[in-house]
Amino acid sequence: MSATKIGRNEPCPCGSSKKYKRCCGSTGRNAAQSATESLKKAMADQDFATIDQAQAFADAHIQRVNSAPHDDFDGLSPAQMSDVLYKPIESSHWLHFADTLSMPAKAPIMTLFKRLTDAIATQKLKATAKGNLPRAFCREAAQTYDEAGGRDPLSRFDRVNKEDDFYDLHVTRIVAQSAGLVRKYKGYFILSKKCKTLLERHGHAGSYPLLLRAHATRFNWAYGDGHPELHFIQQAFAFSLYLLARHGDTPLSQHFYEDAFLNAFPMLLDEAEPRLYTSAEEQVRRCYTLRTLERFADFFGLATLTPTNDDIINRDYRVVKTPLLDAAAQYGPVD
Repeated sequence: MSATKIGRNEPCPCGSSKKYKRCCGSTGRNAAQSATESLKKAMADQDFATIDQAQAFADAHIQRVNSAPHDDFDGLSPAQMSDVLYKPIESSHWLHFADTLSMPAKAPIMTLFKRLTDAIATQKLKATAKGNLPRAFCREAAQTYDEAGGRDPLSRFDRVNKEDDFYDLHVTRIVAQSAGLVRKYKGYFILSKKCKTLLERHGHAGSYPLLLRAHATRFNWAYGDGHPELHFIQQAFAFSLYLLARHGDTPLSQHFYEDAFLNAFPMLLDEAEPRLYTSAEEQVRRCYTLRTLERFADFFGLATLTPTNDDIINRDYRVVKTPLLDAAAQYGPVD
């Protein structure tokens, strides 16, 4: 009995309930092809008396393949990669995002979130007609951010005339609302009951896990950055954190993480189109570093990015993970 090729619109054999083209068929340079060839070879050496025996053998072989570490996935198995892509928050057997932290949440987003919650608690913040934070608060927050070593080069208070001028604050406010920590009531920003309870019990660190999850799964990373949509970069955020958790003790160039991501998901190169003086691969790499390393890992204090050149447009970094990453996300053994 010979193995049949899996159709792109058929259910993925890994059991994710996704179409094959949306699951294992879209990840890994040679993972799907090697798995099919492996099954063909294994079944060619067998002599099955019945169709049921052949099917049982094939099912067991596929399960072994899906549970085996894969080089293109930096040691993850196809089954683990399925968890990373399709249920990173819900997965509990090897990947866990903390509900509470065992250490203070020191991160740029927390500097801004603390400033926002303190202002809401002590003064009335009236929403603008557009629904944004008032200008005076945005300028005060920008000055505080500068003094705290804010990451955003455009956050200088003398350049901020509205919330949209201060990207990091704008994202913080959107994410805080998405996480259910801040809301609007009768034209004013207020703290939700959930936020007040967390602040009373755990301080500002209690809100960090909710902000992290909201940013990773609800906020659109492609918002306003001028790069191609490439939503898959965000969908695979847990894989990027896994790479940082596994390799981040050693200072490495951002190109290491770009390479590892593209090795696992080379199909991204087909989704980007070359632009004037910029290839499709350069587009993907810049997009990945901006969204994943700068505006996610660094913004949430999960990694420290140290510039190694003075080119603002094509900035190179040395990347090192922080203790906060290990406190916020725990990855079990991959072998």
